[in-house]
Amino acid sequence: MLGRVVSFLMVAFVISGCATERDGTDLAALTQKVGPPKAGQARIVVFREKGYGGLADAGWEVKLDGEPMSELKTGTYVYADRPAGRYKLSSIMALFPGETQYEITVAAGRTYYFLVKLSARANTLNAMSAAGGMSGLIIGAVITSGNDNQGALDFFPLPETDARTMMADIPLAQTSHVR
Repeated sequence: MLGRVVSFLMVAFVISGCATERDGTDLAALTQKVGPPKAGQARIVVFREKGYGGLADAGWEVKLDGEPMSELKTGTYVYADRPAGRYKLSSIMALFPGETQYEITVAAGRTYYFLVKLSARANTLNAMSAAGGMSGLIIGAVITSGNDNQGALDFFPLPETDARTMMADIPLAQTSHVR
């Protein structure tokens, strides 16, 4: 009897993790509320696609010129308005060797969209460690040491129409640290 109850609770926990919903303002509502970027400013939007984020769905730390934007969880976005100029998107993931760095130049009055995904290096290291444990991880680190991006994430610039389609119903991250 106790075994059935424990099994039921475990299944309920796993199922609830699969159906994680995010609360927050979607991009269309936010744009309507705050309007376009102010004169002389550009808007930088960074997002993760919807999907299964795992049982814990750890947020990915994204920074703009070294300033934390937010922990980006599955199916959320963050944004920042900045003066026209050059900036660097970056990310460091705990227990991952290397930092992702992506330089951008933004013009006033425009909005720039970036999709964030695990990098090719991160996917290789995850697969190698799953297949071979610590030995697989070490071999994977050697194999991927020449990758252009040594970090765990990749930033993909997207045209506005594609980004808005992909971001339909994706809410603003709850713990936004954007100034």
